[in-house]
Amino acid sequence: MKLHPDQAIGQNIVTSYGEGYIDVNGLRHTSSLLLLAQNVETDWCGADFAELTEADFAKLAQLEVDVLLLGTGRRQRFPEPSRLRPLMAARIGYEVMDSAAAARTFNILIGEGRQVAALLIIE
Repeated sequence: MKLHPDQAIGQNIVTSYGEGYIDVNGLRHTSSLLLLAQNVETDWCGADFAELTEADFAKLAQLEVDVLLLGTGRRQRFPEPSRLRPLMAARIGYEVMDSAAAARTFNILIGEGRQVAALLIIE
């Protein structure tokens, strides 16, 4: 699906997505990534949802964001609650959804000026 949002200068937005890819500012990514307003980290995590650990969420808890969107791939899957403890301790809100929904939600929240990160699993 191709998206046509208003792009704020200097901020990342998801410009399209499909089976096995997500485009950020027109640049195609075919492996999982961490998306922030000013940064895209492509070597952040493994490609599989099952590989996420409490240590991964502890790293995410160090980000200066209000909300973390967890895009779990083609379908919505929930991580073990104990893995999310670092986010709760840091008082970072999180939403779990499939990666396409997380990409759309990221664009909306960035457009509102929110401090948001999206961990997008690409299968």
